[in-house]
Amino acid sequence: MPDVIAADGTVRNDNWVLVARPAEGESLAIPADQPALIPADLWLAGHEHYAGRDDIGVWFDSHDEPELLAGKVDELPLIAVNFPRFVDGRGYSIARLLRERFGYAGELRAVGDVLLDQLQFMKRCGFDSYVLRADKDISKAARCLNFFSQGYQAASDTDQPLFRRRAS
Repeated sequence: MPDVIAADGTVRNDNWVLVARPAEGESLAIPADQPALIPADLWLAGHEHYAGRDDIGVWFDSHDEPELLAGKVDELPLIAVNFPRFVDGRGYSIARLLRERFGYAGELRAVGDVLLDQLQFMKRCGFDSYVLRADKDISKAARCLNFFSQGYQAASDTDQPLFRRRAS
């Protein structure tokens, strides 16, 4: 199991399993003994079966729309957003929409091609846990989460830009 980094820089063992989308004609194989992250649209399709379970979360691919779970996000203990390539920034928008428009207050995790230099920007968009790409040094994560002392613009972590914060 990979390690997961929390927004405060601590590293913990990740017990969640990301379940891949099944191939055409196959059924979803959820492990019985571990918490699992399943594709968001499949969770929604089986909502009556998964409702109330704290061992089932969802994951979004970068092309998925968070509106899919409007009104249901509070039923989920964890939502992960996949970054298929580090140059694909749609996951940042998904995170902000989940936090700001849909009011998701649970754990929001970045997975996939997650690099150290992205961590602080992901944190500002609302992510609070991260699974780094396997070839990255997790011991550097805490420093990368707080590389800049202040952000200029408003984001999920602060609702006012720096010039307004300095004026007050």
